[in-house]
Amino acid sequence: MEPYIDLGDSILEPTAGVVNGNPQAFILPLFAALVISLIVIPIMVRLAPRLGMLDKPDARKIHVATVPRVGGVGIVIGCLVTIVFLIPFDPSLQAFIIGALVLFFFGVMDDCKELGHYVKFIGQFIAVIVVVYYGDVYVTHLPYMSGESISAAVARPFTVFAMVGMINAINHSDGLDGLAGGESLLSLCCIAYLAFVAGGANIVVIALATIGGLLGFMRYNTYPAKIFMGDGGSQFLGYTLGFLTVVLTQEVNPVLSPALPLLILGLPIADIIAVFVQRIYKGMNWFRASKNHIHHRLLDLGFHHYESVVLVYSVQAFMVLSAIMMAYESDLLITAVYLAVVALVFVLLVVAERRGWKMREVREQSVLLKTIETPLYAGRLSSIVHALINYGIALFLIAGAFMATTIPVDFTVAAAILFALLLIRLVSGYRVWFLSLRMLVYVTVVFVVYLLNTYQPAYLSGADPVTYTFFFILVAAIALSIRLQKGGRFHVTPTDFLIFLTVIGLMVLSKNGIVSSGITSIVLKTIILYFGCELLFSKMTSRINPLTVSALAALLVIGTRGLLTVI
Repeated sequence: MEPYIDLGDSILEPTAGVVNGNPQAFILPLFAALVISLIVIPIMVRLAPRLGMLDKPDARKIHVATVPRVGGVGIVIGCLVTIVFLIPFDPSLQAFIIGALVLFFFGVMDDCKELGHYVKFIGQFIAVIVVVYYGDVYVTHLPYMSGESISAAVARPFTVFAMVGMINAINHSDGLDGLAGGESLLSLCCIAYLAFVAGGANIVVIALATIGGLLGFMRYNTYPAKIFMGDGGSQFLGYTLGFLTVVLTQEVNPVLSPALPLLILGLPIADIIAVFVQRIYKGMNWFRASKNHIHHRLLDLGFHHYESVVLVYSVQAFMVLSAIMMAYESDLLITAVYLAVVALVFVLLVVAERRGWKMREVREQSVLLKTIETPLYAGRLSSIVHALINYGIALFLIAGAFMATTIPVDFTVAAAILFALLLIRLVSGYRVWFLSLRMLVYVTVVFVVYLLNTYQPAYLSGADPVTYTFFFILVAAIALSIRLQKGGRFHVTPTDFLIFLTVIGLMVLSKNGIVSSGITSIVLKTIILYFGCELLFSKMTSRINPLTVSALAALLVIGTRGLLTVI
C-alpha cells in the first residue's frame, strides 16, 4: 500500500489531472491539520506555565493579563504532521520541513526565554538558506524584466533576503488578537486557489494544511485572546507564505505576473517597510519592537481593537482578491494597484494623525461593540427561535446523512473515527477535555453538507424550493436570535468578518465563472450552519442535546451506509 495520497509527483512538478479529477482529496489536509491543532493547543496551554511560554504585559503590548503563547505549536504540528503523511518527499519538501523545524525551534525557544532579535535572525537565515540552496527554491523571474531569468548567483541571495523579510513582516504584524492569523489566512486562501487552478496539487495541500492548523489556533485567538501564537507560529506563517509564493509564481505557474506577490502577501510588506523607514528617520534601533505599526496607529486614533483588526482585514482582503482577478495583468498595473492602496492607507493615517483626529473623543465602548454586545431581549420569542435553530439543524444533519446517494470509502472511515471520538466525548465529558465538542460537531456539519451537495438525489437538483426555504428560515432565525439574546456568550468577531469576506469573495468569483457554483453552495451552507451551531453552543447547558445527538446519529448513518456499500 502506498504511504501517501497521490496528490502530485512533486511540489515543483504537480499533476493537474489529480486536482481536476479528485477535488475532495483536499478536504483531508485541511481537516487533519485542524483536528491536530485543536488537540495540541489545549495540551500546550496546560504546559505553558511549566515551559515559561507566557506573554506578560508591558508598556509596548496591548494586553493587560498574562497569556500563554503556545498557538504556534498547534499550527506547526498540525501542518507538518499532515503534509508528511500526504505528500511524497522530494528535496524541496525536505528543505521546507527542515527549515520549518529550525525556525520552529528558535521561535519556541524565544517564546520560552526571549532570545533577542539577533539570535532569531540566525534561525531565520538558517531555515531560508536550507530552502534556497538545498531545496533549490528561489526566484528566477523578477518584474519588469520581460521574462528574462536572473542568474542563480543573484537570485539565491535575493530570495533569502526576501523570505527573511516576509518572516519578519508577519512576525511584526502579530500585535493584535487575530491580526497576523487573519492576514496570513487570506493570503493562504489566495495561494491555494491560484495553485488549484494551475494544477499545483502539492502546493494546495501545504496551503490547506497551514490553513487548518491556523483555524485551530484562531478558535482561541479571538479578542480577548485566550492564547497567542508566539514567534514559533508567526515566523512559521511568514516562512510558509514566502515559500509557497516563490514556488507558485516561479515553478507551478510561471506565467503569473512576477509582481503578483505584492498583492498576494499584501499589507504586511508595506507595514514592515514603513516601520523601518520611521525607525531610521527617528534614529531608533532598527530591530527593537515599537508601537508604530498600522494597527498601533489605528488604536491611537481611537479605533477599538475589533475595528482596527477589521480595517486591516478589509485592506488585505481587497489585495488578495485583486491578486486573483489580476493574476495575468502587467507588472506595471499590479504594482500601480498595490502602491495606490498602500498610499491611500498611509495618507489617511498621516492626515488623521497630524490633524489630531480621533474616532471618538470619549467613549467606554465603540458603537460597533454596543451593536454587537447589547442586543434586545424578548424571552418567549427567543426560546422559540432557539428551538427552531436547534431542531432545524438536527433534522438537517440526520436527513442529509440518509439522503446522500453515495458514501465514499474515505468518508466511511472518517465518519467511523469521528463517531467513536464524539461518543467518547459525550459519555466521558470533560475527562477527555482534549476532544473538542465544537470541533467534532463542526466537522460533522461539513461532512453532511459536502455529501448532500456532491451526491445529491435527483429530486433536490436544480432550484430546489425545500432547501432554499430551509436555509432562508434558518438565516432569519439566526439573525433574530442574535438580536434577541441577552447576556449570551455569542459575539460577532473579526473572525466572523473573515467569513463574511469569504462569502463576498466567493460570490464575486462565482459570478465571474472562476469558482463553480457547487463550491460556493457548499461554503455558504456550511457558514450558515456554523453560525447556527455557535449560537447553540453559546447557550448549551448539557453536552447531551439535540445538536450533539443528531451529529452522533449522522456519523453513525454515514459510517454504516458506507460500510454496507463496501460489503
